[in-house]
Amino acid sequence: MVYRDFQDLKLSALGMGAMRLPVLDGDDAKIDQQATQEMVDYAMEHGVNYYDTAWDYHGGNSEIAMGKALSRHPRERYFLATKFPGYDLANMDKVEAIFEQQLKKCGVSYFDFYLFHNVCEMNIDAYLDPKYGIFDYLVKQKKAGRIRHLGFSAHGSYDVMKRFLDAYGQEMEFCQIQLNYLDWSFQDAKAKVELLREHNLPVWVMEPLRGGRLARLAPADEARLKALRPQEEIPAWAFRFLQSIPGVTVTLSGMSDMAQMQANIRTFEEDKPLDGAEMQALLEIAADMVGKIALPCTGCHYCVSHCPQGLDIPGLLALYNEHCFTEGGFIAPMAMMAIPEDKRPSACLGCRSCEAVCPQQIKISEAMADFAQKLNG
Repeated sequence: MVYRDFQDLKLSALGMGAMRLPVLDGDDAKIDQQATQEMVDYAMEHGVNYYDTAWDYHGGNSEIAMGKALSRHPRERYFLATKFPGYDLANMDKVEAIFEQQLKKCGVSYFDFYLFHNVCEMNIDAYLDPKYGIFDYLVKQKKAGRIRHLGFSAHGSYDVMKRFLDAYGQEMEFCQIQLNYLDWSFQDAKAKVELLREHNLPVWVMEPLRGGRLARLAPADEARLKALRPQEEIPAWAFRFLQSIPGVTVTLSGMSDMAQMQANIRTFEEDKPLDGAEMQALLEIAADMVGKIALPCTGCHYCVSHCPQGLDIPGLLALYNEHCFTEGGFIAPMAMMAIPEDKRPSACLGCRSCEAVCPQQIKISEAMADFAQKLNG
């Protein structure tokens, strides 16, 4: 197992994420405890020492399942991470009750790593509002030793992350972002990594395989990669990309069965970062994948000055592209919650004034109508 230095610790470069544990009868809330136990035991045996769960995973049962599975191992041999569930604004005034319950669910007296969960457009104002006392309470727990290291995860934009760091960066020790070779440009993950570097924060990675999309590629793309590294499995390319990014410390993988666990551990037996030609090939494949679906908005903003509704068309198109590529997902609906009703895609009049000045000749009005329909289910 490859290890990374974090302060005075050595963390396994591969961490076990507990959002996609094996389940019974296809029910996400019914975790297969025996299969989970076997996976945790195998991970521990092969050097994985970082385990990540959260309040809401598997209908609230992930923390319980991981607590039980890890309890068979000495507490000092693993690092356990969980998160405050700020993805739900109804939780904002319950930080103390939730934290205490999380300790009980996991069966521990402290968390090695604790995160503000999913900092994004929808919750940034609440996270920064002192009336909820979330930041003060978590810092207090850190000083009391019940949280060893405090950080945050973010699905939000660069600007949202910057707001959070400007307010709380002095107490943050790490940040977890969605990072993979597709999102390097598509979600501007490169800029987010650079922002964290400016704040001297190491990077934790979530969605390294983009929900499994990067585990399988088009036959021509797989052949191109096989020609460069004949022995490398296709999913491993996503991990090799991350091994090539300075600052990446822990890469979390939500493994659902033993076969995935074994394959990922084999990959992390050694560092094999990409060379220049390999990196170029991977990013070209990513650009082609996005280009087949995404509208080619360059963010020139000509459209905005011609929109009678004052819509942030480039921002909405970026969310539309994400929603189309993911074939749904939570990122666009979550971001939309922070946008006033009269600035959402449904507010588009279909007047096509924006289209008359679009250098890319994008059919913006059609995209807005389609986006509104997709958001409405």
